[in-house]
Amino acid sequence: MPQVELPLFPVGTTEINSDLAFERKGDQIVYFNGHLPVFTHGVEDLAAFRIFTTQLIVTSTASYGQIARAFGVPMRTLKRYTRRYRDSGLSAFIKPAARRVGHRLTPERLVEVQGLLDRGREVTQVSQQTGMLVTTLRKAIQAGRLRDQKKRSLQLPPTRPRPRVNAAPAMR
Repeated sequence: MPQVELPLFPVGTTEINSDLAFERKGDQIVYFNGHLPVFTHGVEDLAAFRIFTTQLIVTSTASYGQIARAFGVPMRTLKRYTRRYRDSGLSAFIKPAARRVGHRLTPERLVEVQGLLDRGREVTQVSQQTGMLVTTLRKAIQAGRLRDQKKRSLQLPPTRPRPRVNAAPAMR
C-alpha cells in the first residue's frame, strides 16, 4: 500500500524545500518544518530574517538557491550574510554597523585646524593651508567638532529719529 510522503505543509504556505515552508500571518512570518511551526518573526524584523535564513544555510537545512528562490533575495546577499555570521556570529546581525572614523581630521589635526580658526582665519584659508577639503572642515563645524569664529559685524552707534517731513501740503 502506498504511503503518504511526509512532511505535509499547512495550506497557504510557500515551500522552501521538501522539509521547510513559510507563511505570512498578518504581520508575522512563520516557518514550518512539516506541519510544525519552528520559528516566527515580524515582517519588518530584518535581523531575525537574516539570522534564521543564515542558520538554515550554515546547518545545510536549505541551500543558497532554495532561500534565494523562496524569498527573492539575491544569492550574493545571502553569501554576504553567511560570511558575516561565520566571522562575527549572531551579533553581526543585531548590533548596528560600526561608524567610520575620519582619516583626515584626526585629533591632532583638529587641534591644528581649531588654532587656525581661533586666529580668525577663514575656512577657505584653513583649507588651503592644511590641504583639507572645505567640505570636510564645514562638516566638522556643523557637527560641532570645530568652532568657527564668526566675524562680528561692526555695530554702528544708534541713530536719532529724523523729523518727519510731509511731502504733501496739509489740507484745511
